[in-house]
Amino acid sequence: EMQKYLLYNAVEPEELPILKELSTLEICKVWSGMSRHVYRQLLKKKAVEIGVGTFVVVPDHANVAEGKVLPVERPMFILSKTLKMFYNLESDETKIPDDRPVVQPDFEEITARTHFRPGIVEQCVQETLLCFAGALRENKEVEFTFR
Repeated sequence: EMQKYLLYNAVEPEELPILKELSTLEICKVWSGMSRHVYRQLLKKKAVEIGVGTFVVVPDHANVAEGKVLPVERPMFILSKTLKMFYNLESDETKIPDDRPVVQPDFEEITARTHFRPGIVEQCVQETLLCFAGALRENKEVEFTFR
């Protein structure tokens, strides 16, 4: 799954047929559906792996007052180790807690909730991630806003 995001060559437009077909608004709708799906899984104490990395909630602590620390949980996106090595990226080492089962996105459920025809949501997500990997490959700055 993740192998396809390790790019030796630039991403060609013909590798992105769905992104060309959809409007920006439609692409945002797909990712909004994806976002809600990930959120529901995180609430169920699951981690969601999407090819380039994994969304997960990790234990953390917040300093609330002088010397007072409050245990909190923090949602995070952990980039795949292989991807980090391949693109020579640096980031803090964060482990997925052992008590979090790692699941793949349920594209059928996301599609049903977003009213796209089957296959579109998954293809759109994969092509967007391909663009993301292409930007990493070319050392471009990427801003990926995800509610």
